Amino acid sequence: EVSSKENNNKEVKDCFESVNRGIFAFNQGLDKIIFKPLSKGYRKLPQPVRSGTSNVLSNLGNVVTIPNNILQGQIKDAGINSFRLIVNSTLGIAGIFDVASYYGLKKRDKEDYGQTFGTWGVGEGCYFVLPVLGPTTVRDSVGSLVNVLGGDAWYNVTVANDTQYFNEADYYLSRVTSGIDFRAKNLESFNSLEKTSIDLYASIRSLYLQDRQRKIKNIDE
Repeated sequence: EVSSKENNNKEVKDCFESVNRGIFAFNQGLDKIIFKPLSKGYRKLPQPVRSGTSNVLSNLGNVVTIPNNILQGQIKDAGINSFRLIVNSTLGIAGIFDVASYYGLKKRDKEDYGQTFGTWGVGEGCYFVLPVLGPTTVRDSVGSLVNVLGGDAWYNVTVANDTQYFNEADYYLSRVTSGIDFRAKNLESFNSLEKTSIDLYASIRSLYLQDRQRKIKNIDE
């Protein structure tokens, strides 16, 4: 099984491995002193508060998922996600409550521009690690850049444009909260990985690349 995983990721070159390992170590240090403690504190919040926060973040994610549904030819999913965004933003009070699921509009998988490029046949390019943001590839980082070029409506109304109701702080707070929410949901998984991995850097790299392939091919775990 291990050799199979390695073969799946062999085509993706780790062009800057020595630098990547240094940045990875830096990120691990930040995680220990900042993100892990914050995630543990977040886990102590009442379940309704955490669920509401996750719902809001998921609802915001649809502003990127919907255009990528369309770009990937997933017209049905684009329609469902559009209705989910409208219903949850209104009846669900800015997305705090997932009212759309109650009406049978079940949550779809997230899509992003990196996934869209992948479905179009664009190769990953080199694997590398960004400070704070973590693992990525050339393709996925270009996909992220599309967000700041107008591909993310939430970014547009908070950072790119001077709007009356939102500002830059709202966008960056949502990004940080999203990271903490993800970390809190995976505390045990990361702890187990840290204890069992001989080379944590290589394990994270392999898991990231496999996860991206699953998402591009829409394979359920």
